[in-house]
Amino acid sequence: MQATNNSKTKIYRRLLALSVVLICMISMMMPSKLLAQDPTGAKTGTLNDIDTTVVKVLDTVSKAKDTTVTNLNASMNKLASAVATIGNADGHNKIAINIMWTLITGFLVMFMQAGFALVETGFTQKKNVAHTMCMNFLVYAIGMFGFWVCGFAFMFGGALNAATLGGAPGAIPHEYIVHMFGHDFGIIGTVGYFLNSNVYDVGIFGLFLFQMVFMDTTATIPTGSMAERWSFKSFLIFGLFISMFVYPIYGNWVWGGGWLSQLGANFHLGHGHVDFAGSSVVHMVGGVAALAGAIVIGPRIGKYGKDGTVNTIPGHNIPMALLGTFILAFGWFGFNPGSTLAGSDYRITIIAVNTMMAGTAATLAVLVIMYAKKMKPDPGMLANGLLAGLVAITAPCAFVNSIGSVAIGAIAGVLVFFGYNFVDRKLKIDDPVGAFAVHGINGAWGVLSLGLFADGSYGDGWNGVSGTVKGLFYGDGSQFAAQLIGTATCFLFVFPVMYFFFKLSNKITPIRVSAEAETGGLDIPEMGVLGYVD
Repeated sequence: MQATNNSKTKIYRRLLALSVVLICMISMMMPSKLLAQDPTGAKTGTLNDIDTTVVKVLDTVSKAKDTTVTNLNASMNKLASAVATIGNADGHNKIAINIMWTLITGFLVMFMQAGFALVETGFTQKKNVAHTMCMNFLVYAIGMFGFWVCGFAFMFGGALNAATLGGAPGAIPHEYIVHMFGHDFGIIGTVGYFLNSNVYDVGIFGLFLFQMVFMDTTATIPTGSMAERWSFKSFLIFGLFISMFVYPIYGNWVWGGGWLSQLGANFHLGHGHVDFAGSSVVHMVGGVAALAGAIVIGPRIGKYGKDGTVNTIPGHNIPMALLGTFILAFGWFGFNPGSTLAGSDYRITIIAVNTMMAGTAATLAVLVIMYAKKMKPDPGMLANGLLAGLVAITAPCAFVNSIGSVAIGAIAGVLVFFGYNFVDRKLKIDDPVGAFAVHGINGAWGVLSLGLFADGSYGDGWNGVSGTVKGLFYGDGSQFAAQLIGTATCFLFVFPVMYFFFKLSNKITPIRVSAEAETGGLDIPEMGVLGYVD
């Protein structure tokens, strides 16, 4: 009898548990009127999130039943105040979004420094690991300091009002101008040294951070072309010089309201020299400086034989170099889309896709060339193909469609392959990482390609010229002329300045290490530590 009761009790408990489970399942499937769910987010972010006081005022005005003039005026004043509050909150949020976007993309570009360090170190010999890594590390600090002292002022001191970042209403920009041929030619900015109190503004500080990491990209490019024989003390002087003078001055002419940007307004050449994210300002400046440095410092010992033979000096770590390439490609999503300086600019999706497609097309173009020439698919050349495509699309990324971006990238792949081999084998200029072929040649191609492929879908009012930016293939040959002038100016300014700088720098402290140090490795003689302890 006792056993029968226990059995019935177990059955009742199981039925009860099953009923509870069924009730819970049914209740979960039933629509609830108690919870204000919003799984799509369509109802999230309303007027209540701006200011509850505004909601109360609007409600009071809408329910006002008085008809006297005095009370009506009072109600209308409350309404105007409420609208102003809403407008101010909306404007504040828009600028906040833009500032956050600019900062985050600036952080991505800063991370590219790690990519450069890995690429250059992987493509060089293991006896120089600490030296190559430390150049890429310290150029960040040296370059930032120089840009803070005067580089930013020279570059943007004449155009401080970054509208997307708040406009900096308290800052008064000033550009040194030369008047010729009936026009004003902006040469250099003169406001913002040491980020002093005259430019103590959230928008200007945001612009400084974003532009500083761009400058750092330029400064690090020659560390690849001059790797494995560059004196560290000479490198430190270079870091200050390029960040304080060379990069900012050319950058002013293109991005700081200088004379190249005004070729359209002054001479009706398109929208002036247009470079959205830095094919010329960042990459070509760095690539041309790298070429000048490689010529002055000379080739590595053993690179070229007396009989004219060209000897390959292989890098020590291909996985490291390819990892660095991926990091650079990732950082480019800050480089190009971030140059809108506005997270509220929907064009960022077009820019991001164009950036990807150009890099892809360049990589595949290099692969096809190597197979066509019966070569193995060299990982180093493939990596340089990807980087070349990214460099080339940096200027036109906002102004072209996806077909244009693929064409630009494919041509960049062809240029980097043949450009590297021409410099290395015909000119016999030793560039261990192919810095000039990647950044110099394809930096030039990038700005020229804008003058060809810009399709007129973006850029209304760019550089103060009404209408969108169009290239030669879309009816505006004058834009291509402006791109030619800007490209030629970059080379004719940067190469002689950097060539004579390296010559002069060699008088101050030897630009090249001793033959003994180069043969044995630079880590101990220059840095005092080994990169690898075997």
